[in-house]
Amino acid sequence: MNKPVKLLFALVALAVSGAVAQAQSSSKIMVVDMIKLLDEHYKTQEQKEKLKADAEKAQEEADRLLATRNTLVEQYREAFDQTNNPAAKAEVKEQARAQAEQKMQEIQRKDSELQSFQANTRNLLQQRFQNFKTIMLEEIGKIATEIAKRKGATLLVDKSGPNLLGISSVIYSDAAMDITADVEAEINRGRPAASVAPAAAAPAASGGPTVTVPLGK
Repeated sequence: MNKPVKLLFALVALAVSGAVAQAQSSSKIMVVDMIKLLDEHYKTQEQKEKLKADAEKAQEEADRLLATRNTLVEQYREAFDQTNNPAAKAEVKEQARAQAEQKMQEIQRKDSELQSFQANTRNLLQQRFQNFKTIMLEEIGKIATEIAKRKGATLLVDKSGPNLLGISSVIYSDAAMDITADVEAEINRGRPAASVAPAAAAPAASGGPTVTVPLGK
């Protein structure tokens, strides 16, 4: 290879390495904890209160269905006992047997109704919360992006997002590069004065079916 060609390759390599170094030096990566911002958002607390109220109404309906089912069970037992009453006439026993069978069918239908109601209500509440989370993460993401741009960031990473191992994808970040507090402050500037504060969940009553509120992440 002659000297002019070698010189040309050297100049190209120098230009490329200089461009890469410049790009690396101009990069500014910041991080934000999206899950923390979602969990502590005042709208999330309000949504949880709404879901809790709807779950309590659903629980009242589940309790009503259970009470009806328990009444049918008592009626079945009375009819069944009559079929084994040695003092009862054959005609009375036959009527009691038919009534017991009818009550058993009603109990089975009521069991199915109760199970379907619980499952449908649980799925509905979970879907509502998932839809809410999707909207809120988009809203929070826009605020985080605006703040990151104002601070000169070229890349914003969500440090709460898990990787394939189920842990945060960010191993280390300088605290100065974390804008979570800035985003939270921006969110709280628009917080209504009458917004609800986080409330502890009331314990469920024992002895009956329960309809839980999906408050997980």
